[in-house]
Amino acid sequence: MKRIALLLIAVAILAGGITAVAQNSGQADEAAAAIAAGKLPHGYRDWKLISVARDEGTPDDIRAIMGNDVAIGAYRNGLRPFPEGTIIARIAWSYDASDENNKTFGRRQSFVAGAPKNGVQFMVKDSTKYAATGGWGYSQFDDGKPLADQAMLQSCFECHQAFKDRDYVFTNYAP
Repeated sequence: MKRIALLLIAVAILAGGITAVAQNSGQADEAAAAIAAGKLPHGYRDWKLISVARDEGTPDDIRAIMGNDVAIGAYRNGLRPFPEGTIIARIAWSYDASDENNKTFGRRQSFVAGAPKNGVQFMVKDSTKYAATGGWGYSQFDDGKPLADQAMLQSCFECHQAFKDRDYVFTNYAP
């Protein structure tokens, strides 16, 4: 009797895990399809934060790196290469001194995200579709419209090649 109960519990746990993976995969497929169709994926601003970064060179910005559920699971579990369906987003803003905050502090020390900068960028993991670029597709949206400059998007992979040992991903997870 105990064996049957344990077997039923194991089947229930396995079924729940398969359902969760299928749901995450379905959401990733929908988001990837939207990006491929030149549309921003629904709810991407609610994805979980992977890290923040500051780029002092060109384009001189502060950015949030976010990921869909597949990306977050891979980061948390140290999975490399990233699994199919991983989507990483980068949103950037100008890096501005906050005059209002600095008045309170009595000196220049506070900086905030200013105007949006360089659109929203995505990396989509599909090893078959994007085999020529390490399994990643790159896209950028400016004011909600897809960037049509394919040469610029190809240059994304050129920079990411420096991180081939990390599956072409710059950003480490900052829990």
